[in-house]
Amino acid sequence: MPAFAYIAREAGGQARQGTVEAASRREAQRLLSARGLRPLSVEEAGNRKAAAPTATTGGARWTRRQRLPFLQAVSRLVGGGLSASEAVRLLALRLKEPPLQSLAATIWEQLSQGRSLSQAFSDIPTVFDGQTVSLVAAGEATGSLREVLPRLIQHLTEERETRRRLFAALAYPVFVCGLSILVVLFFLFFLLPRLQALLDSLGGKLPAATQALVSLSGFLLHYGLFVAGAVALVAVSWWQWRNTPAGRQATDAWLLRAPLTGPYAVRLTILNFTHTVAILLENGITTAESLRMAERTVTNVAMRHRLHHAIDRVLEGETLSGALGRTQLLPLLVIDQLAVGEQTGSLASSLRAIAQEYQIEVSRWLEQLTKLISSSVLAVSFSFVAFLAYAIVTAILQVSSSFKF
Repeated sequence: MPAFAYIAREAGGQARQGTVEAASRREAQRLLSARGLRPLSVEEAGNRKAAAPTATTGGARWTRRQRLPFLQAVSRLVGGGLSASEAVRLLALRLKEPPLQSLAATIWEQLSQGRSLSQAFSDIPTVFDGQTVSLVAAGEATGSLREVLPRLIQHLTEERETRRRLFAALAYPVFVCGLSILVVLFFLFFLLPRLQALLDSLGGKLPAATQALVSLSGFLLHYGLFVAGAVALVAVSWWQWRNTPAGRQATDAWLLRAPLTGPYAVRLTILNFTHTVAILLENGITTAESLRMAERTVTNVAMRHRLHHAIDRVLEGETLSGALGRTQLLPLLVIDQLAVGEQTGSLASSLRAIAQEYQIEVSRWLEQLTKLISSSVLAVSFSFVAFLAYAIVTAILQVSSSFKF
């Protein structure tokens, strides 16, 4: 009979781990429940982790877009009194959208084998990121999944709203930039060669501005494909290098040093980090586990490296405010706010207050950044179009002067 390694929580709340012999994972869970234990994780001893499901099932492709609507559906059912497994089983039967229905069916298959909801989520990284998995695992460990899911949904909704505002702010300048490029290409490849032929037949001399555009047009006509190929080759090579550990470390460090993207990346990372730690602490997870879980949600490798060393110092006995102060990522006022929270035993409340402040900061910075980008793109586009207009007008005047006797 196979043996199953388990992690369970006793009635008093203490965590307990060990092994139990059973015919199946479900039977192992039943035996643990009969002993008065609430299973958190049950895995067959000696077996490797089950292979992750593919990103496509039944013709439906799973992406991050399915995460929020799926969590919202689960949260509504769990909030109504159903367990997480029963909620997923019901969604697998009732959902109409093919991607969501196949996603629920796959997760229910994992749950029916005795896996927890967070473990099932971790097998589908195309939909559920590390932050989502960590928060759901915290809710399962503390029995507060009903409270964790709405907080997670609120956080994901705020992230989606931030991205929506960014795309909306950039839509108009991107449209103007694309239209300007089309105008430039039309002039360089269609209008300018005919104007040059006309001036050559009349023996006219091109103005300096028009001559520069003629030279550019000729270069692009003869060597444009080679330039485009070289640019594509450089882009692909750079992307492949970025996907290496050394390349990811270097490019993420450059991102932090950039004058525009650096402050925004730092603010957004601190917002997500403090918000995650606050939720975990509020749901009974220890400070050490909360910090490690939150660290895994940081996508910027350079910032994760700094936070990793800070967390190591916290585990060695240093205060969180002192360790984060060494990273030089947080202002001194925020460090003082953290220190007060540690001294008064309200660290979770202080972290949540910091997250709210940074939410405001991120919104303000995003607004300023989009305005700057919009103004810059519009200024460059209109300047180049004005230069084209000047080159055309001067060339037409040159043609007119060639008819004088």
